[in-house]
Amino acid sequence: MIKRTLYFGNPAYLSKKDSQLKVKKPDEEDESSIPIEDIGIVIIDNPQVTLTHGVLTSLLSNNAAVITCDKRHMPQGMLLNLDSGHIQSEMYAEQINASEPLKKQLWQQTTKAKILNQASLLKRKRIPITNMLHWAKKVRSGDPDNFEGRAAAYYWNNLFPKMLEFKRDKDGEAPNQLLNYGYAILRAITARALAASSLLPTLGIHHSNKYNAYCLADDIMEPYRPFVDNIVYTIVRNGEDFYELSTSIKKQLLEIATVDVEIDNKKSPLMVGMQRTTASLAKCFSGELRKINYPVFPQ
Repeated sequence: MIKRTLYFGNPAYLSKKDSQLKVKKPDEEDESSIPIEDIGIVIIDNPQVTLTHGVLTSLLSNNAAVITCDKRHMPQGMLLNLDSGHIQSEMYAEQINASEPLKKQLWQQTTKAKILNQASLLKRKRIPITNMLHWAKKVRSGDPDNFEGRAAAYYWNNLFPKMLEFKRDKDGEAPNQLLNYGYAILRAITARALAASSLLPTLGIHHSNKYNAYCLADDIMEPYRPFVDNIVYTIVRNGEDFYELSTSIKKQLLEIATVDVEIDNKKSPLMVGMQRTTASLAKCFSGELRKINYPVFPQ
């Protein structure tokens, strides 16, 4: 079952009763109820949101991710469950002891999957992709030739209308901030799935910044990024004012968890597909599989 993403952008008091999340708003007499087991992600985007410790522990025990936002309304922090499996220490050991050749092979698969999804999105926009398909085939273990970078340069130069003169830069001009927001939600979905698969989101197969607590999440989300890009492209194409993160735009970006992806010819919501991806990664670390199950755009 697809888990719900809850967004709180206005003052609210969150409490728990009988396995239900109770939401009480200052300007309303009645409170609403949501089964905690149905919740996958909670986003808190208002300093006047108050929640009890009982709510936090129940959300985490049900493997929900709790995200807090800063004054710019961008996701800033995240809480995850640290006790998700009965063989967790064994899984951690396998992940920690993974060999460099294995990690390089997994990164090769990840890079190839990302380039192919970028190519698929460009093809939908009638952009030539012969070079992208060639680069995807040429990716070697560890991607020492940096085909990921070559593909990214071509991809970002062609995805958005030329009149925008768009350059992908985290701190750059719009619609970069929309991409940042969507990627932050995707990162939370990925980290949540990794924790559910008894993996440490910190230990990456490629990313290794010592200041980054989610290196593995940043690795595994790479082939999923084009699904966020597609949402942002649609917002731009539809002529919405994308220079600020409006409520309408946030709502569209929060729907990333429910967009369709396809893995092994089977469609599912992205959040479900991500769980399949991280479960296959865990089996790669244990030696049960040799390939990560990554998604493609549904036909």
